[in-house]
Amino acid sequence: MRSLRLTGVSASHPRTPVLHDIDLTVAAGTTTAVLGPSGCGKTTLLRVVAGFMRPDAGEVRLGDDVVAGHGTWVPPEKRGFGYVAQEGNLFPHLDISANIAYGLPRRERRDRARACELLELVGLPADLATRRPDQLSGGQQQRVALARALARRPRIVLLDEPFSALDPELRVATREAVAAALRHEQATVVLVTHDQAEALSFADQVAIMHAGRFVQVGTPLEVYRTPADRRSATSLGEACFLAGRLAGSTVTCALGILPAPGAPGSGDCEVMLRPEQLHLGAPEGGGVLAEVTRVEFFGHDALAELRLADGIGTVVRARTTGGTPPVVGQRVSVSVEGAPHVLGSAPAPATAELAPR
Repeated sequence: MRSLRLTGVSASHPRTPVLHDIDLTVAAGTTTAVLGPSGCGKTTLLRVVAGFMRPDAGEVRLGDDVVAGHGTWVPPEKRGFGYVAQEGNLFPHLDISANIAYGLPRRERRDRARACELLELVGLPADLATRRPDQLSGGQQQRVALARALARRPRIVLLDEPFSALDPELRVATREAVAAALRHEQATVVLVTHDQAEALSFADQVAIMHAGRFVQVGTPLEVYRTPADRRSATSLGEACFLAGRLAGSTVTCALGILPAPGAPGSGDCEVMLRPEQLHLGAPEGGGVLAEVTRVEFFGHDALAELRLADGIGTVVRARTTGGTPPVVGQRVSVSVEGAPHVLGSAPAPATAELAPR
């Protein structure tokens, strides 16, 4: 196992800056997900770590070894990493065993036992070793690509959106198998993705990137519950933003007087609530009265858009699970579970801003 550390890393494509003063530490044996929209610099970051690109400034370390920076440059083939691309990129003319063994020293390539061991590690039967890539499903091909990346027992594994081309059900199953294999190998992993569920479920640490900079780095729980700003909040799912006013350990907003332990300062502020914190009840239930204006049903849960009876028509969203979802036009009461997250002391809009789905 080797740790990864980037310090002050900047990089650019010809005449176009992409990464700006990046700092990131990935502890040995852990997984970090770099989450952000397309074009924000995620893949460029992987290319710098792999050695496919030279940084303009800064330093890259694998363990105690500097691999880029301060006049040092270690070529990709000597960095000891495994790389899994979005499409897997298996060789179509080789069988699965030969694909897995391709990066091994020549004397080890004929050892099919290692290939079969790795197939089983990524959750595939050993009898697939003699098949060609076009005889496998997309999810199976991605698992083979991971097996190939692990064959040389790399110091670090780099995953470049490896599940994005798969359908949802296959994506989840493949992601779980890959995560189990990486844990078994105690690999140090960097995953780049634009899928919030993937980042939160797959990684020990999430680094949220916008425009070539990290806006927040923390555990999945930290970045989800206590985002640094609106960009971080909406990167990780639905969020409602409300104008509030802090006073002591409480904050007053359109949803009532709510606890705000440890919130900074006092006065006008902005608060964030996740839809699952909002609970619906009968109109006489004691919460804030609201009317259901839209419902999105997903089977396992539903997302209800609500217009509060607060005099200004504030709009929020609540996630409901189990039972019968509310219907448009229904009047309900809205209560809040837990404390909202206070984002800052700047005044907020009078109505909630909903994160785009």
